[in-house]
Amino acid sequence: MTIYRDTYGIPHVFGETDAATMFGFAYAQAEDNFWRLEDNYIRAIGRRAEVEGEGGVNSDWRNRTLEIPRLAQAEYARLPRKLRVLLDGFAAGLNAYVADHPDVRPRLLTRFEPWYPLAFIRYNYYQSGFIWSAGLRAGEFGLGLTPFPPLPPGEGGRSEDLGSNGWVIGPSKSATGHAMLFINPHLSFFGPGQVYEGHVHSDEGWNFTGYTRFGFPFPYVGHNESLGWVSTDNSADQADLYVETFDDPTNLLAYRHGTIYRQATAWAETLLVKTDSGMQARVLTFRKTHHGPIVGTRDGKPLVLRMAKLDGDGWLAEWYAMTRARSVPELKAAMRPLNMLFGNVMAADSRGNTFYLYNSAVPVRDPRFDWSGAVDGSDPATDWRGYHRLEDLPQLTNPATGWMQNCNTTPFLLTSSGNPDSTKFPRYMVTESDNWRGLTSRRILAATPRFTWEDWVRAGFDTRVASADSLLPGLLRDSVTSPAIEVLAQWDRRSDTASVAMTLFDRWREGLQAGLPGRAALDTAVARLEREWGTWRVPWGEINRLQRIDERVDQQFADDRPSIPVRGVSGQNGAVFTYYAQPARGQKRRYGVAGGTYVSVVEFGPTVRRLAVHTMGASGDPQSPHYFDQAPLYARGQFRPAWFTLEEIKANLEREYRPGRR
Repeated sequence: MTIYRDTYGIPHVFGETDAATMFGFAYAQAEDNFWRLEDNYIRAIGRRAEVEGEGGVNSDWRNRTLEIPRLAQAEYARLPRKLRVLLDGFAAGLNAYVADHPDVRPRLLTRFEPWYPLAFIRYNYYQSGFIWSAGLRAGEFGLGLTPFPPLPPGEGGRSEDLGSNGWVIGPSKSATGHAMLFINPHLSFFGPGQVYEGHVHSDEGWNFTGYTRFGFPFPYVGHNESLGWVSTDNSADQADLYVETFDDPTNLLAYRHGTIYRQATAWAETLLVKTDSGMQARVLTFRKTHHGPIVGTRDGKPLVLRMAKLDGDGWLAEWYAMTRARSVPELKAAMRPLNMLFGNVMAADSRGNTFYLYNSAVPVRDPRFDWSGAVDGSDPATDWRGYHRLEDLPQLTNPATGWMQNCNTTPFLLTSSGNPDSTKFPRYMVTESDNWRGLTSRRILAATPRFTWEDWVRAGFDTRVASADSLLPGLLRDSVTSPAIEVLAQWDRRSDTASVAMTLFDRWREGLQAGLPGRAALDTAVARLEREWGTWRVPWGEINRLQRIDERVDQQFADDRPSIPVRGVSGQNGAVFTYYAQPARGQKRRYGVAGGTYVSVVEFGPTVRRLAVHTMGASGDPQSPHYFDQAPLYARGQFRPAWFTLEEIKANLEREYRPGRR
């Protein structure tokens, strides 16, 4: 097994077997950001409090309530031997890295187990994702049945609520006659959700490149030689709350279900919490019904959370099958189990096929009930009746228009005509509507008769602000002219680092969202800019910045440290180049925390053609040349070469090595 690092530090891992490749891919992840990888696993196995003290207790309690470590270990034991060998190889690679680097001191985990990736999948998608979609309210969580304090800032909300853009075009829309794909996830730049780029190649026929998370054992969104896909979050209803009735004073575990009582399961776990005087052991008790774990109380009654397939197997297996598929029909077959249970998956292949699936494990429910709130768990009619099949979900293959898009938007607006019919699906299945990014994507895809490769590349960082086309005309029509109004009137409605109009528009839109009327919102924006900057004529790039902070030392954003201007704008503004910057305490500038993270364009011709860029760089080490080397390209909206064949990789090689033999 050999790791090839190209001139951007991207790892291309070539192994004799899939398992050997996993060994090398784990080793490469650990080299690039061991701190983040270990932190992800600490979270995933419910041991944050051992490192963070009291600040980690909430997370660990939720983790143990959902039984994530137990479920992950049980799934690993049931996996087919082929997948266990893959996970064994990944764990061996991490342990080899620790053995080879005695200078690297783990904060907690000195040995990595092969079930950790299965725990991290559940942590990432259930504990940090689906748990928040059932309608739980702050303060309803409980240790056992004791009210739990509100969540600390940043703990709530789906981890991937930031959005993503995905496009495909077929041969009729392509100047070359080849299908093309645009991959544009909008994720966090920091924390457990950040992405990692890599390439795995095995002599057993596995060859896939794209992005993953630190701690996942292989890239799971990207492409191989003949097939690729993008996934944008959907909001299918996959979680429900049940109010359970425990009213038998002689049996505290008995709860009503129809005309009978069922027996809840109770268990205890010990949570270790770091304190100034050492580790403190806390014994916590938990209960669950056949619906799921008791997570708190509502109106004095136990509240149970049920999430689709939490205790099931197969998420990793489905990803693996998807990455080994070579065509759209093979991808459909790989996704049939619906165990990788959410996301708008949009694919293209070298045969010219394009495909979209509103991928989700949607429970079959009785439509008489209001599933947006908590239902009565004592009524057997509220029990789920299995899951909808793949054939029951909104999907579209090879539309006559030749193009599709999804930007976390409804599957009924994929293209300009021939969309799935919304009346054929239950109301609880699809909850999304439209958004500015979807609108601008449809405009771009519909307006171009045939995309050249150069057109496709340019469109991937388009900065036309769609919301301005809808919001500005009223302000310009109804307002008395002023210098600020004149700047907005002359604006081409594109974001650029030199644009004063972009700054004005963004701050004005914030005022509108705060409830101010049009001209008052603009006057407030002007006054605020003058107060903070001494002038309202502030170029967008002066405010909108990209800076990488070192998570290992809890570094904070600071105006006196180097940063670079970024053309992108928030999703509320509606440009393709999506970039979320937020104020930093005590600083004038705003710094990017999320947005486009791994941006890639792909063409599936006789040989695959591709470009990509990462927000910052491959390494989490500030001393590495690859800590921030892609950032200037990204900030300008430009791609870098993304080499795929071994010949290309060797022609653009920084180093090659076999782990442990450097």
